[in-house]
Amino acid sequence: MFDWLKRVLGGSEPPQEKQPVSIPTKPPIREKTAVPQPKPTVAERPSATPISGQTAAQQFLDKLQDKIGRLADDFANGTINRQQFQELYTHYQREMRAIETLIETDNGQSELGDAFQEGESVLIRQKHAAKAQGYAIYENSSGMPITTLGKFEVDPALFVPMLSSFRSATAEIFGGGLQATAIEGGRWLCFVPGQYTTMMSLFTAEPAKKQLDFLEQLHRVFEKANRAMLQNRSVEASQLVFPHEHFLGKWKR
Repeated sequence: MFDWLKRVLGGSEPPQEKQPVSIPTKPPIREKTAVPQPKPTVAERPSATPISGQTAAQQFLDKLQDKIGRLADDFANGTINRQQFQELYTHYQREMRAIETLIETDNGQSELGDAFQEGESVLIRQKHAAKAQGYAIYENSSGMPITTLGKFEVDPALFVPMLSSFRSATAEIFGGGLQATAIEGGRWLCFVPGQYTTMMSLFTAEPAKKQLDFLEQLHRVFEKANRAMLQNRSVEASQLVFPHEHFLGKWKR
């Protein structure tokens, strides 16, 4: 009743209750879950294929064939003498027969190991290389000796007739050509003609072709350096220079 009377008389409406204001809330933050990344794949290297004993033996045979080919080239080019060629060729053939026997008998199951030493062929080459022991130089005009160098240990009864026959082989000694001959003890004696003098060289073994070529060059250097004095009628050895001394007991490489 009271409420109705107030509305008729123009009374104010009773205050309404305030509705609570809802404050919008942020959505809860979700923590990111770590996703496991795939590990990068590492390509594995293929394992080396083990070389069987038979394969290694065949590879060594091929290597020996290459060495024999180079040996033939060395002789053809004059860098080794005949004895070096023969000894090295025999050495390589002996190794080849041994490896072929190894392949045939055990099907290549055995290891080569250190059965074949690379350094042995080097020793053979060095053992049979010719080395200069000594030199003797004679005047062409008189045939008299000028000097000897190193250990020129040859019996004069042996080389004087050889020198005489060598000198009489051509009317003009200069350009007559180098000659080499085997003498006692496996040594070799070489005759090198020049314009003023003749040089004789004593080697421990047969010189290779390139060694003979170098002898001629060596003698030309000797005569060119001493030509003023070699033209005199009387030659004093003490006034001459001798490039030969550098090569005594060894050889130019």
